[in-house]
Amino acid sequence: MESLSWILLATAISLLIIKFLNYPHGSRKSLPPGPRPWPLIGNLNLIGPLPHQSLHNLSQTYGKLMYITVGSVPFLIVSSPDMAKRFLKTHDHIFASRPYNAAGKYTSYNYQGILLAPFNDHWKHGRKILLNEVFSSKRLDSSEYIRVQEMHDFLSSLHASSGNPIMLKEHVLRMILCMISRTVLGHKYFNESIDEKGTLTFEEIEEMMDEFSQLNVAMNLGDWIPWMRFMDLQGYVKRMKALSKRFDSFLEYVCDEHRNRKKAEREGFVAKDVVDVLLKLAQDPDLEFKLNSDAVKGLMQDLIIDIKMDEVYGLSTKRKYPLHVIPEPRLPGNMYN
Repeated sequence: MESLSWILLATAISLLIIKFLNYPHGSRKSLPPGPRPWPLIGNLNLIGPLPHQSLHNLSQTYGKLMYITVGSVPFLIVSSPDMAKRFLKTHDHIFASRPYNAAGKYTSYNYQGILLAPFNDHWKHGRKILLNEVFSSKRLDSSEYIRVQEMHDFLSSLHASSGNPIMLKEHVLRMILCMISRTVLGHKYFNESIDEKGTLTFEEIEEMMDEFSQLNVAMNLGDWIPWMRFMDLQGYVKRMKALSKRFDSFLEYVCDEHRNRKKAEREGFVAKDVVDVLLKLAQDPDLEFKLNSDAVKGLMQDLIIDIKMDEVYGLSTKRKYPLHVIPEPRLPGNMYN
């Protein structure tokens, strides 16, 4: 296996040399100014460990609108408010989409969710379903008691830790995850132990969410240099597939529980949570946007994962020294019980 990797690497280097020797060095009159790209790798050699600083330094040379390539992927780099307005407002419909990449394919049910999906009809219909069925005023009002209960439990846990240093990030993440789990999935599907079938511990689901976040911001060479995709030199695709299996096993268990409850209740069945609603829509023959099983699980995963992708407003940012706080109650003790 090791010898095969060396053969592939030698072949890649040979192709690079051949392509460089035959690379056209003509002018780029129709493109904005920018550094001349190398064959295959583009301008990757100019991007340092702090990309925003590297791009800023390049913009000092090439101006407020700059063209570069990362591997074989073209980029327009905007470095002024006026130019940014043209892209984000005037021509928003042209530049609003997301690129196809390995993360969307392997960790988001092949773009069946909307978190990583490109801007197309699938994304529009998926967003419409979430707005109408998850974030509608009626749905939010009906689940208000869940948020009140979880906020009370959050304050009680802080009170119980009075005088002792705690990691606030974990408490905030646990509270939000409980709110989302009960609202979307019907009840909490994680426990402090691993004894209960089909559930995850808080540490397991946090680890899965961390892995999802890391893999979706990782610079996977296969996304930028397509012909290297099959080699998976960094091992990211292998990790994505393993993570996808873990999420799918959990989400399929949740869906099966909801399907079984519907069968048991028959005519008396009433949708109680988001999963019930999504499964009901998936069986609706008149639905304009057809939901298959992967689309249902993709939307479920989006609602859970979005907690971590937003990084809890900076509270879960990786730190060299984790942020600890010492709770100090300011109200009578009975107010926290």
